[in-house]
Amino acid sequence: MPSAVKLSLVAGAAVLAGSAAAQPAQKVTGPVATYWVSAQTHTGFGLPGAGAGAAPSPAQVMQMMRGGGAQHSLTLQLGSSDRPPAAPAAEHLPPPGLKAGPSLPLVTPTAQPAQRTEEQPTMPREFERPRGRMLIFWGCGERARAGQPVVIDFAQMQAGRMPPGLEALGRGLNVTPMQPPAPGRNATYGEWPNARARTSVPGDGSLVGEHTVRGNYSPEIRFALSQQQDFLAPLNLTTNARTGTGSVQLGWNAVPNAQAYLATVMGGQEETMVLWTSSEVQASAFALPDFIAPGDLTRLVASKALMSPQTTSCAVPREVAEAAPQAMLQLAAYGPEANFVHPPRPGDPKVAWNRQWQVKVRYRSATGGLLGQPMPGMADADDDEARLARPGEPAPQRDKKKDARRQILKGLGGALGVPVPPIP
Repeated sequence: MPSAVKLSLVAGAAVLAGSAAAQPAQKVTGPVATYWVSAQTHTGFGLPGAGAGAAPSPAQVMQMMRGGGAQHSLTLQLGSSDRPPAAPAAEHLPPPGLKAGPSLPLVTPTAQPAQRTEEQPTMPREFERPRGRMLIFWGCGERARAGQPVVIDFAQMQAGRMPPGLEALGRGLNVTPMQPPAPGRNATYGEWPNARARTSVPGDGSLVGEHTVRGNYSPEIRFALSQQQDFLAPLNLTTNARTGTGSVQLGWNAVPNAQAYLATVMGGQEETMVLWTSSEVQASAFALPDFIAPGDLTRLVASKALMSPQTTSCAVPREVAEAAPQAMLQLAAYGPEANFVHPPRPGDPKVAWNRQWQVKVRYRSATGGLLGQPMPGMADADDDEARLARPGEPAPQRDKKKDARRQILKGLGGALGVPVPPIP
């Protein structure tokens, strides 16, 4: 080929490449409104996370204590860049199958005025060194592995002596924080449940069907959820028993669509607190949030910080069970996400994508109980026996271990911030 022709071809290719590189990127605006739906299923002591939903009602707490059926928890959060001409008002119209009423009002929280208090510095009457310690374990297995536990002695830490292994625990797992709509992030915000409406979602309530969100500060939002986008199925412990080696064998049912599992234990005795997580990674996995983005879930399963969706068993080491004879167990299944945006992205990059709204639905299922103790009737069966004793006959002798479990149940209600009827 003559050199002149070659030069012409090279020059033409360079012009085409330059024009492609100079083409402006597609213009993207919005969304005006962002809507998040956080859906949880919980059984036993698999309580909704503090950061993801409202505390359960006293009736729900008592049902959990009795090992009752599955409960659903729903948190709705609407944020918009628009400000309404009048008082903000919005509502979610769910499908009838949710069984939570025809309308869920999304109430805008009222800002509370800051209370200024003048505090005069005072010297403590008597300085007392912090006491107690925390034992931190991780990983499934009959026995704790070498290098465990990390022992945090509070008195030594106050004196400036850091325990070995603490640095690794403090690294975390680099989970990307999820940022749902919030009063500080959006010009206008509304949520449900709220002080005006706290209707609970029954255990047989379903998200499947058409959903509409409308208000005076948001464009109308319409989306539909399929059977595959309903609440996650209940997660139940099928095994929670001490073995001959002193460990506690956990087993559970596989939850369809679950992306990962995490088990945690918290307990102790006297001045010792014990924490354990099923994570194979020496990091603060017990501080993971209730919801994790799909990308992070994939990475954490690959690193074995979370158990894979095929996992249905895990042994809590003997050392954990011995250090915490009375402990709370939590098991969580992390689900996928359903995402919607309107209007769809134009295929032509020259056409601007002016997003009006986007929706994110995220899922979680959880269960829990007392480590090494069966769930059915653990809270009330012996109480019922005492109540049903015939007149003139002494009540059955109380079991000290069961009394200790009652104290844990009382503490559970206090931690939730809900009134719990007295447990004899």
